[in-house]
Amino acid sequence: MCGIIGYTGPLDSKKILIDGLSQLEYRGYDSAGIALFMENSHIRLVRHIGKVSNLKEECKKITTVSHCGLGHTRWATHGGVTTQNTHPHQAGRVTLVHNGIIENYHQLTLDFHLEGKLRSETDSEVAAWVLESIYQGDPVEAISKFTSYLKGSYSFCVMFEDHPGEIYAIRNVSPLVVAYTRSGSFVASDLTALIPYTRQYFVVPEDHIVKLTSYKVHLYNLKRQEEVPELMEVNWNMDAAMKNGFPHFMLKEIHEQPEALKNTILPRLVKGLPDFGDDGIPDTVLKQCRQVHIVACGTAMHAGMVARALMEPLLRIPVMVSIASEFRYEEPLIDDKTLVIIISQSGETIDTLAALRLAKAFGASTLSVVNVKGSTIARESDYVFYTHAGPEIAVASTKAYSVQLAALYMVCCRMALVRGNYSHEEAEDFIKKLLDAIPAMEAMIEKRDEVKALVTHLINKPDAFFIGRGLDYAFSLEGALKLKEISYIHAEACAAGELKHGTIALITDQVPVIAIATQEKVFSKTISNIREVKARGGFVILLTKERTKVEPGIADAQVSIPEIGDKFTVFPIAVVLQLIAYYASVGKDLDVDQPRNLAKSVTVE
Repeated sequence: MCGIIGYTGPLDSKKILIDGLSQLEYRGYDSAGIALFMENSHIRLVRHIGKVSNLKEECKKITTVSHCGLGHTRWATHGGVTTQNTHPHQAGRVTLVHNGIIENYHQLTLDFHLEGKLRSETDSEVAAWVLESIYQGDPVEAISKFTSYLKGSYSFCVMFEDHPGEIYAIRNVSPLVVAYTRSGSFVASDLTALIPYTRQYFVVPEDHIVKLTSYKVHLYNLKRQEEVPELMEVNWNMDAAMKNGFPHFMLKEIHEQPEALKNTILPRLVKGLPDFGDDGIPDTVLKQCRQVHIVACGTAMHAGMVARALMEPLLRIPVMVSIASEFRYEEPLIDDKTLVIIISQSGETIDTLAALRLAKAFGASTLSVVNVKGSTIARESDYVFYTHAGPEIAVASTKAYSVQLAALYMVCCRMALVRGNYSHEEAEDFIKKLLDAIPAMEAMIEKRDEVKALVTHLINKPDAFFIGRGLDYAFSLEGALKLKEISYIHAEACAAGELKHGTIALITDQVPVIAIATQEKVFSKTISNIREVKARGGFVILLTKERTKVEPGIADAQVSIPEIGDKFTVFPIAVVLQLIAYYASVGKDLDVDQPRNLAKSVTVE
């Protein structure tokens, strides 16, 4: 969740670290700091709570140029938001930054007699003192031994006072990427911090140590044997990580969804049918499974809910959706005849990764839907479906959600085809309607001012409800999440038919209710539920299709999406729900791209 940047080379490390931390702000954080190797081999710390801009102002006092350093943005886990808890941490000759959680930090405090040495409340400082206690002059040897004491997830970047100009790194679960260029060597928790300097990088393998110098990078396993890293190349340019004239990344990324869908769908079409030959996903794994189990968190889990509502009636096999953080503890009924679909934008979500490993232990086939090449989930899955959204900077997911849906729709179509649920003609028609969703999304983006006008009915309300049936209910879940995470309005999604079993008690005069009614077979039922809301004085915003006939007075406001097949309405509806949340946040003058307490990539449990 936190951000890491490290640099050693001929350039000004202070500037590179501050710029890198600015690129990583979207990950979510509450404090930031840097450590700089100075000319006399002294390591200088500068730490500040709040925004990177605060740290930048503090760093203006440093006039001496440094050529090696570490930077970190912290999202508090152990200990509150204080300067002492801010990274980097120093312990004798050791200075480090850390992402992840050391689960046995309290026992390590006792085992290494650290009680009187600690100046912070963090597990990270405990780790620094443990490494200092072990260190005898050889960094690689010390780090290799150090990790044998640790339980939990981590990525560490370390500087040793007696090894000026060198950075050492190791990871377990928490991601790290490394690059070497003519301008020096770089390490970061996310590619966005490296893109200004290079397009080539490698993902640090788990349980491997990297040594960075200004002129070379070395990769070692824990037996201290040097290995050759597997280089990869970024397939998007720096413009994709810039606002390009938009006031917020979220609005830019909403606009990028049609293009992201094209990039994800079109390369996988052969003669109008989905084909995963280039992805290495064989038809046998789609044909022979007896059930599908989808595992994800947050927005990705909501994409899974839509997929379940689509797949199960079509494929006529059980399709389950589990929250990744619960999956390991619910004793899931999976076996070697189960296809487990893992969804993660970053490919590093720790709960989702743990679920993947459990599924593999049960012998299930695993297919991951991820956006980041070389990510841990991608590398550990049996099969990978890469989405092509490019970087998503805003914490609230938009285009990552829509391309996850596109991927799941294509998988569903291919499964229906190879299992005999669809003829070639039916599969071709499915794909044609999926492609029709792209101009439908574009049409809703053009209606953004119409959506903005609706938001005046939301921004001063403490609560809002989203209702729908079937697929519409699955859409509602994501709408409620978007609204609450960036506008801080309490929002709840409810299956419309369940209103009278409890939730309707909360509907009073002028309570906003966003009703989604795009599914023909349950449309009249949803309208009846809307009538129940209106009878209690609720303010109803209706989302439906253009040609749908609705009696006057059913809704207080209405937004219509283009005519499109019922199975595919999620794509234009997603745009509307995202814009509602976006304009609610803007209307309340909140930080749209970096909402409080949230992080983009959740790499701690």
